[in-house]
Amino acid sequence: MASPWRIRSFASPLLICIAVVLITYNAILFSTNARLHSDLSTSSLHFHRTLSVSHSHKPRLFHTAVTASDSVYNTWQCRVMYYWFKKARETRVGSDMGGFTRILHSGKPDSFMGEIPTFVAQPLPDGTDQGYIVLNRPWAFVQWLQKANIPEEYILMAEPDHIIVKPIPNLSVDGQAAAFPFFYIEPQKYEPVLRKFFPEDRGPINTIDPIGNSPVIIEKKSLGKIAPTWMNISLAMKKDTDADKSFGWVLEMYAYAVASALHGVRSILHKNFMIQPPWDLEVGDKFIIHYTYGCDYTMEGKLTYGKIGEWRFDKRSYDNSPPPRNLPLPPKSVPESVVTLVTMVNEATANIPNWESSW
Repeated sequence: MASPWRIRSFASPLLICIAVVLITYNAILFSTNARLHSDLSTSSLHFHRTLSVSHSHKPRLFHTAVTASDSVYNTWQCRVMYYWFKKARETRVGSDMGGFTRILHSGKPDSFMGEIPTFVAQPLPDGTDQGYIVLNRPWAFVQWLQKANIPEEYILMAEPDHIIVKPIPNLSVDGQAAAFPFFYIEPQKYEPVLRKFFPEDRGPINTIDPIGNSPVIIEKKSLGKIAPTWMNISLAMKKDTDADKSFGWVLEMYAYAVASALHGVRSILHKNFMIQPPWDLEVGDKFIIHYTYGCDYTMEGKLTYGKIGEWRFDKRSYDNSPPPRNLPLPPKSVPESVVTLVTMVNEATANIPNWESSW
């Protein structure tokens, strides 16, 4: 049997030396650029097109996958996320939601395996992530895709701090993925750096979509090709001083966008995929609430972002212990998106068994 550390690129194998992790961006370019034979169309016809999906045909089920560590911080978010996943899937109306997996990259089972369907992945070797734990995400996906039995033909990559507001249809179309456009993923702005990983002969810089890996709905076979390249480019970018400085905490997102472009997988951009309170004020027709930002307000309902408010909800406040049940709701005049977020967290914690006693 081949070693689990044998990572396959799109066209031929690439061995990663675990002991010293001697991956450089030149090696990545050799494996992902020189050997790729994908169709990189320069057309931007579908770049900003949002398509509605008809459900008169047989559902195209997708499997929802969330990577996580075994920290209390990640675990309580996963428990809340899975609660709302199940609620959304139960309705089945307008949904293509199939199975669910928490990809736990701690290397060992935890006490929540019976509550949340879980695949245990091995973490990167000590020191490889250089304190940037998100580098474990692409490697965890590589292992899951290679070893797990995934019956669905599509994958939704999500995150622990996602709350599913309503059933999600399969938004991907004709081999194109469906993704959320992030305003801070700016390939044109960082073209000189990105050209180290996406040379000019691969196409114009806007071939790289302004996306991360989540939320993304993508064909399983496409993700199977992208994931090893995504991992290799993530590691190479982290070792590259310019890339590490330019991309910071979103480095792995840029790596995914580049890997997708190298494999010729474009994304239909769906702004209605999710909202991010407190900046997005209403839930509206969105599918996911992403609570990555802190929500701080005065008791009069005025946002005090960057300054701890009289009322606040910030996931980082619950780094070492989960949020208690029945969090106080926001003051009047606080946007509906924030009210909905806290209300949904409260419902989940009220109904998840042993919420306050199982940590």
